[in-house]
Amino acid sequence: MKKPILTLGRVVLTLLVVTLAAVVVWRMVMYYMYAPWTRDGHIRADIVQIAPDVSGLIQKVEVTDNQPVHKGQVLFTIDQDRFRLALRQAQATVAERQETWEQARRENRRNRGLGNLVAREQLEESQSREARALSALGESKVAVDAAQLNLDRSVIRSPVDGYLNDRAPRDHEFVTAGRPVLSVVDAASFHIDGYFEETKLDGIHVGQGVDIRVIGDNARLTGHVVSIVAGIEDRDRSSGSNLLPNVNPAFSWVRLAQRIPVRIAFDDVPADFRMIAGRTATVSIIDDTQEGTR
Repeated sequence: MKKPILTLGRVVLTLLVVTLAAVVVWRMVMYYMYAPWTRDGHIRADIVQIAPDVSGLIQKVEVTDNQPVHKGQVLFTIDQDRFRLALRQAQATVAERQETWEQARRENRRNRGLGNLVAREQLEESQSREARALSALGESKVAVDAAQLNLDRSVIRSPVDGYLNDRAPRDHEFVTAGRPVLSVVDAASFHIDGYFEETKLDGIHVGQGVDIRVIGDNARLTGHVVSIVAGIEDRDRSSGSNLLPNVNPAFSWVRLAQRIPVRIAFDDVPADFRMIAGRTATVSIIDDTQEGTR
């Protein structure tokens, strides 16, 4: 009598284990297929390229490679001798044209005071000379402002708080106006770009909480969905030679879901976490109902 009972118990236990395993496998498959999560997440940041507004030899570099910097901090200085000379020359021109204008003004006043003793043409000429001198004086003052601006902009400062990217320039290098010399990673712009399959977008909404696990780090980071991109490139369509759409043939039994970028902002980041743009992460959207029950 005991043997059939034992056999029945083993069968029931086996069925329970198999059922439990099937439920676990089914839930894992459903989570993998439909839950809004992705391993294709990347830390991103705005990279600010630093280009001088004036050309010249670098006189002194104040920073080193990969150094943290603050907004307004001096990065390097371009040789200022030429700009100081240009400023002094512009200031001398102002003094000269100031004297020319004052002389023209005195002559014009004297001619007007003589009344009919001065020919009309001579009076008009003195008035015109004063006006031209005043215009030239104003132009020279603008030149002083431009020379001062060039001198000020020979000192290159960081526009944001952040980190120098890879390489700082070296002393005595020649830099060209408008050509980037170095770049700064904006510390305030770090975020996550998660690339989710389009089949999972129904479970993603702006404002939802996000669990972030960065590869190679055990720290738990949290964030929230900021935005979902409004368009991606259609790689299956291009323009033909006659401007008609050139669409690649598709096989109906093979349909790969497109990956849609989702912008995620950080909320809680451990103080010792090393934030590096380009690191990969696993991103999981926190279900609103689950979050409300916590």
